[in-house]
Amino acid sequence: MLQYMNPFLVAGLLFFLSLAGGRFSERTKVPALILFLVVGMLAGVDGPGGLEFSDVKAANLLGSLALAFILFSGGLETSWEEVRPIAKESAVLATLGVFLTALITASLLWYFLKIPMMDAFLLSSIISSTDAAAVFAILRSQNCGLKGSLQPLLEFESGSNDPMAVLLTVGTLSWFRQPDLSFPALAGNLTLQLVVGGLAGWLLGHGACILLRRIRLDNEALYPVLGISIMLTVFGLAETIKGNGYLAVYICGIVMNGGDYLYKHNLLRFHEGFAWLMQISMFLVLGLLVNPRELITPAILWPGIMTSVFLMFIARPLTVFLCTIKRGFSLQERIFISWTGLRGAVPIILSTYPLMERHPYAHTIFNIIFFVVITSVLIQGKSLATVARWLGLATDMRVTPRYPLSFNKTPQSGNKEAREIRLLPDSCVVGRKLSDLNFPEEVTVLLVHRGDRFLIPKGGTQLEREDILLIFGERKILSEVETGLARRAHQSCEPDAFNILRDEGEAS
Repeated sequence: MLQYMNPFLVAGLLFFLSLAGGRFSERTKVPALILFLVVGMLAGVDGPGGLEFSDVKAANLLGSLALAFILFSGGLETSWEEVRPIAKESAVLATLGVFLTALITASLLWYFLKIPMMDAFLLSSIISSTDAAAVFAILRSQNCGLKGSLQPLLEFESGSNDPMAVLLTVGTLSWFRQPDLSFPALAGNLTLQLVVGGLAGWLLGHGACILLRRIRLDNEALYPVLGISIMLTVFGLAETIKGNGYLAVYICGIVMNGGDYLYKHNLLRFHEGFAWLMQISMFLVLGLLVNPRELITPAILWPGIMTSVFLMFIARPLTVFLCTIKRGFSLQERIFISWTGLRGAVPIILSTYPLMERHPYAHTIFNIIFFVVITSVLIQGKSLATVARWLGLATDMRVTPRYPLSFNKTPQSGNKEAREIRLLPDSCVVGRKLSDLNFPEEVTVLLVHRGDRFLIPKGGTQLEREDILLIFGERKILSEVETGLARRAHQSCEPDAFNILRDEGEAS
């Protein structure tokens, strides 16, 4: 049916259906990733849409480009200050963990299913990375947060383990082309790509921040275009100097998240939306590429089920327990980290690499990977919040408010900024009116976010626990105000408090 329609109309309809699927996902708790794939499959040759698509090269190119933008956006949303305490643990899981997952899964496939070891390792390398975006989208939809450092650990691990999976996949395919390649040579090349990619991302990220601080474009709408240019340049340059481009753009994004430059807020919001566009486009194309009837044939169904079982119940848990020995994690945390090894977009993208190389079992590998991703998201995804609560690791999800106004650093803003300050339950200003606090003249309270409402602040507005104040002013004074608002109730804090809040030593 769709093959007879205008291609632009088809594209528009598929995007509309995907967005509608996203809304349906929130209500049914079915991960949106699955629904995007289903839309693509329904539009495909085996579905009512009847579209025939078999251009593996185009799918691989789109998937690679989409992955680069998704990782860049993930880096832009990752605060180094939050991940720094667990960076070492995440890095171990993202490198050694990925290798061990691939090796253990491959060994099980070789022993029980009699798959040749290198073919099994290729399949296992493709499926070895995790998808934290899917994890936290599912937890958000069920209002389930995580205690302690679990969230930054899982976010940083998943953002930095995709490059390792890419390198293992490409390295294994290189071995098929050149069987005389030695393991030390492959390991050395892999290490070099990670080091060069990480260093390139760090240096170019700082360079991008300097550029964005100093450049003056005629139209502020061009800054997101500059952001795209930065991402493409970082990826291409890292690949040119034999580094890993995916790791480079992720590290670059993290560096830029901590930077201070013009129109930062607009840039981050644009790339968040653009990453969603890339993700939906990628899943639609990959859904078109698969033939659903092939997924339920014995040649795919049995290996797919066994690979899912090996991965979920043996390889991932064993890897997590080995990599977190003497790392200070409780048994409950290690069990939960083991269960959050969801497979997402990256394995499906990587499964197009053997197709590009015309590997003899490429089509079978592609279908098995597709099957494993679907089962992983459905089984692990649907049970995530339940497992977190059962292990005592769940807490209420703190949703960052979307304010009805936004602020960007512009050439005219100088050292002024808008900052969100959350009042702790035992803050000394809880229960007091704004007029009692005698804020410095250099700052202004713009909005108060309370529950699901935004309040226009007035002198008589009484502050409550967990209120979030949006305050505008000079950076130095805002830091003093933030310190004052964080003071506990058991500390001295008088009604005319801002002389006290700005200088704790004056408390009486």
